[in-house]
Amino acid sequence: MAKVFLLLGGNLGNKKVIFNQALALLEEAVGKIEQQSAIYETEPWGFESEDLFWNQVVVLETRLDADSLLVETQQIEYQLGRVRHGAQYSSRLIDLDILFYDQLILNQPRLEIPHPRMGERRFVLEPLAEIAPDFIHPASKKTIAQLLAECTDQLAVKKLDA
Repeated sequence: MAKVFLLLGGNLGNKKVIFNQALALLEEAVGKIEQQSAIYETEPWGFESEDLFWNQVVVLETRLDADSLLVETQQIEYQLGRVRHGAQYSSRLIDLDILFYDQLILNQPRLEIPHPRMGERRFVLEPLAEIAPDFIHPASKKTIAQLLAECTDQLAVKKLDA
């Protein structure tokens, strides 16, 4: 069994319903959710939008290999209505990003693990630090708490009440 960290994000539609559906589909297709952060409301990163994002990190145990995990997460995005546009950053119903897969370091055209830009993004590091502050990034060898302390991203990240 592999321990994987995934980031859920989205800023369109009924975010509460979509996130609940995504969590249920992840448990069905990927594996048991062992931990989940609170939901954080965040400003868009890399583009302009009036719609604020919700972001949440979940930790799952899975039997899937990394490539199969990517296929399943993209299938869940599609099931929930995700449409990929040509622009790299845009508003979306749901986005499921693989942050970590055990201590795997993978650099393929379709998949990079650990997620290559997480250290630049407070909206990833805040929920990640909530549930795994001492987890050591396999490439940088820094803890999540250290990465968050060093993050220069100044965009607002606000923990929502449960």
